[in-house]
This record gives sequence, C-alpha cells and structure tokens, in this order.
Amino acid sequence: MAEKTRYSDEELQEFKELILAKLEKAQKEYESLRESVMNGEDNGVADTSPTFKALEEGADTLEKEHMARMAERQRQFIRHLQAALVRIENKTYGICRVTGQLIPKERLRAVPHATLVIDAKNQKK
Repeated sequence: MAEKTRYSDEELQEFKELILAKLEKAQKEYESLRESVMNGEDNGVADTSPTFKALEEGADTLEKEHMARMAERQRQFIRHLQAALVRIENKTYGICRVTGQLIPKERLRAVPHATLVIDAKNQKK
C-alpha cells in the first residue's frame, strides 16, 4: 500500500472547522487586547500625590507595553491560522514544507497551523 501523501477532503474539512473555531476565539482575544492598549487614558490617580501618580503611570506604561506585545503575538497567530486555511483550500495542508511528509493528525490538532513535522522542526533549532 502506498504511503498517504495528503489528507482526504473529509479530514481537511475537520481541520478547517477546528481552525475556524480557533480563529474566531483568537480574533476576539486580539480585539480585547487591542482595546486594553487603546483605552485607559484615565489611570484613576488624579487626586493622589505626584510621586504615587508617577509610579502608577510607569506601571500603567509597562502594562500597556505588555498588552501590546501580547496583541502582536495574537495577530501573528491569526495570520498563521489564516495561512492554514489557504493551505486547506489548496489541499496542501498537513504536508511538511521541509520533508514533504504528512504531519501527524495529533500534531495538527494541537498546533493546527504547523507546517513542519517534529523532526524537521527540531533540526531548525
């Protein structure tokens, strides 16, 4: 029996549904993070001492920077999921871009945007 070279249309549909669910959740989280970064001009320390206000503003700045980094990571995750949907449409989803082998279903369920089998990923490190 020949080795399987791509996933069936039914299997691709299963992965598409998984990715669409993750994409919806990721987009909601991204919007929430973006709103956290954009909002919050009033930090609630108007009636406190100047020293405390400076400390609060510093902490607020650090928090916004952290939220901005998280939002960027989420945006990149969304792009990876969208690229995975394109690969599904092209019927190239689940094929390692280095070895050409089929990426195991278990890996794709855990990391649906994966483009490498574990061996290829470990060799890149």
